[in-house]
Amino acid sequence: MGKRVAKDALFDGFADIAKALANGRRAELIDVLAQGERHVEELADEIGPSLANTSFHLRTLAGAGLVVTRRDKNRIYYRLASDRVIELWSALRDVAAAHHAELDALAAAYLGHRDEFDQLSRTELAARLAAGDVVVVDVRPSAEYAAGHIAGARSIPADRLARELHSLPADVEIVAYCRGPYCLLADDAVRLLRRQGRTARRLEDGFPEWRHANLPIQSLAPQEVMS
Repeated sequence: MGKRVAKDALFDGFADIAKALANGRRAELIDVLAQGERHVEELADEIGPSLANTSFHLRTLAGAGLVVTRRDKNRIYYRLASDRVIELWSALRDVAAAHHAELDALAAAYLGHRDEFDQLSRTELAARLAAGDVVVVDVRPSAEYAAGHIAGARSIPADRLARELHSLPADVEIVAYCRGPYCLLADDAVRLLRRQGRTARRLEDGFPEWRHANLPIQSLAPQEVMS
């Protein structure tokens, strides 16, 4: 009986990770934190619930060991505990895409139908960047760009793209990217660019996958970060 109790406790410990992720807002927090460290107020603005609810979700993730914190004066910053958490999140998405019967319909309802434009693989984009015949635009919020971005990418957050379209060359293909394969920002950017007559595609996934593949990245020094 003692071994049975110990085994139950062990597997309950494994299940604690699943319990921590068994909430859509907590899964979304993992997706946002895969881009880099953020403070709790930013995260609350990002995912919609109140600051109190966001703090509760973050404490749940921290209790499972998935995120860690640091304090800077009156602000608490959160980040993923390790890159293994990003791997777990990626695997969860892949399993859901392969085995969740309704996921395609759920994704289409949010993202729209993607058969209207092509996606670019990481390998192809890396080659195009090396050749210098493509402009890469990071449409995530500027704080995420500052924390880390594809080397050579320009930061034009999605809500500024229409106003800054004139700054992009008209005779070069533009590739937009954001947080990952289920990020709407890059899709909307490509649709906007194509409506304006530009040649545009989106990266097949996003910055976390690019970084995990050990492809070239950059980050900004604190004094370079724009508000």
